[in-house]
Amino acid sequence: MKVILPEEKALSKKQITIYSAIVITCVIAIIVAFYVQFYARIEIGRLLGFETETKLGNKTEEQIENLELEFEHIFTNQIENREGHDNKKKENDKSLVYTKIERKEKKENDYDIEVQIPYINIDHPKIEEYNQEIETFIQKLNQVIQTQNKNIIYNVEYVANVQNDILSLMIRSQLKEGANAQRVIIETFNYDLRNNKEISLEEVLRIENMEPFEVQQKIRNKIQKEQKKVEDLKNIGYNIYSRDITSKRYEVENSKVFYITKDTLYLIYAYGNENFTSEMDLVIL
Repeated sequence: MKVILPEEKALSKKQITIYSAIVITCVIAIIVAFYVQFYARIEIGRLLGFETETKLGNKTEEQIENLELEFEHIFTNQIENREGHDNKKKENDKSLVYTKIERKEKKENDYDIEVQIPYINIDHPKIEEYNQEIETFIQKLNQVIQTQNKNIIYNVEYVANVQNDILSLMIRSQLKEGANAQRVIIETFNYDLRNNKEISLEEVLRIENMEPFEVQQKIRNKIQKEQKKVEDLKNIGYNIYSRDITSKRYEVENSKVFYITKDTLYLIYAYGNENFTSEMDLVIL
């Protein structure tokens, strides 16, 4: 018996076009998903060429002034937004950032201390480096409580936040030893929870769709404005910390101290990090 197989139907041009479009769309979707997952938090629309409105950098002068005034009260000694990531914790029963050392004590003529020193509760070598750096605040505390007749005032406070898978921690230390000028130190730690690495200011600006050149201009304008105030005060006899407006420390790539929270990015130039001064400049975006 002769078997006759059914003839194969050739695909029409229309079907080929539809199937090709489906395959291309799937490939693009896979590429986009891979890129966003492993390299950046850039929104799909922006990656495909559509503009998206940035959350940062559009503040009015009045909003910036209010944020500068409120900066003193930003340190709540806790993490403001936990946003998951429990799988990264070293200690499951504690927050991603928690207070490791808390002490408030006053000894007449010797010291007056009030400290809350944080610990980053993540199991990763880079975080271990961060926690080792934070240990310097504990070492200073131990040094202070062993002193006598120096009238030392020592305060440490912090605030932390998680936004767009970025953990941002800011610590402020205030130290006053006898007749010496008060020193204010501010350190920040910014960690990419998605890719398990430190994140730079340049990377944050890219994620937030902000132009480094525009941010650089805002930094320069702020520092020049503050230095003009210093010069005016010096002319009437005040001795104020002077800024070197040509310093490379103000370049975006060298701006390492920054804190991200909600819709605000703080760039912090704390001169007490290197000198005995409480002077600092805030560039708020």
